[in-house]
Amino acid sequence: MENVRELFQIMTRRFGFLNKNCCSAGGCDISLVQSHILYEIDHQHKPSVQQVAEALGTDITTFSRQIQSLIKMNLVKKTPVPDDRRVHVLSLTTEGKYVAATIDQQMNAYLGEVFSHMNDFEKETVIRSVKLLNEAMAKSSLCCTTPIG
Repeated sequence: MENVRELFQIMTRRFGFLNKNCCSAGGCDISLVQSHILYEIDHQHKPSVQQVAEALGTDITTFSRQIQSLIKMNLVKKTPVPDDRRVHVLSLTTEGKYVAATIDQQMNAYLGEVFSHMNDFEKETVIRSVKLLNEAMAKSSLCCTTPIG
């Protein structure tokens, strides 16, 4: 029987998830967590700090530190909501949009290159399988938590 955990360990390593900096864009070294934050802000319409933290399953304290560093890098803007000054919405600066687009291009180029080693049927099978896995993980009561043991 295949060692499933080993398969995921290898895939994670090859994907570069263990690298401290996943990408370099616009002269900035961006960590994996920061790239996920930029992606979420870019793909939601003026999300609140809380919404992005929840989407990423991150505790608010750790998340706030990441947001502060992205603000210092001039990639993210945090604006209080006029009706409720306790709530802040996040948006990408012009530079942030450029960095997010560059990361997107890099990831798409990487995935395109990976898929170039497969025929159409294999590529569709992998994509369908990843979708199935994502759906099953969303239904799991253990998903998005650290396994105990």
